[in-house]
Amino acid sequence: MTSTGPTAEYVRPRLSRSRGVNLVAAFALICRLSLPVARMLHQPAIIAALAGVDPVRTCPRVMADSDPVTNPIQTATATLHTNRGDIKVALFGNHAPKTVANFVGLAQGTKEYSTQNASGGPSGPFYDGAVFHRVIRGFMIQGGDPTGTGRGGPGYKFADEFHPELQFDKPYLLAMANAGPGTNGSQFFITVGPTPHLNRRHTIFGEVTDADSQKVVDAIATTATDGNDRPTEPVVIESITIS
Repeated sequence: MTSTGPTAEYVRPRLSRSRGVNLVAAFALICRLSLPVARMLHQPAIIAALAGVDPVRTCPRVMADSDPVTNPIQTATATLHTNRGDIKVALFGNHAPKTVANFVGLAQGTKEYSTQNASGGPSGPFYDGAVFHRVIRGFMIQGGDPTGTGRGGPGYKFADEFHPELQFDKPYLLAMANAGPGTNGSQFFITVGPTPHLNRRHTIFGEVTDADSQKVVDAIATTATDGNDRPTEPVVIESITIS
């Protein structure tokens, strides 16, 4: 995949070297094991054995630690009202306070910005009318760009906020898209699978926790796209409410 431009805010899909790497890495991640990945790749019997085992079912105790995060780090709920259905997101203001404040301020129109919002105005709710401009099946859905090109933003940048308790170890995480360290603006994405290669690259600041909202995310993530990963039928954020 290629970026839409040198300043595009981009979330990179995992580029696996081999299926063996994926299998070993999956067990290391989900079961929280210290596995010598390079050495194990030279053990065909181990790879063959892992190929027939579901790590999620094999490590139930560990998976219990990865249940949807709620209080005490959830400080608010954002509901994205889209033309495909509502998506409720728990916002983690205790672990990513600046990022959550930025998102809430843009969503409500209380934060100043120097560009036009998605409705074409200079003030007010920033995201109303924005689209999910980039969708990659099995990876993530990306939105928050008022121009819908992948290059747009609020006219400012702010620093990353990485917290050790927030890792890309499961789907339905809300995180900031960026063009490199310290380049957060308005664009965000929601994952649809574990994406450990994004750890300490993108700020996690929320999670889609309820089943109905997760179904909406999954439906968007499997929508038809063109060669640039753009949905062929627009997926629109009509408004966002904060509660």
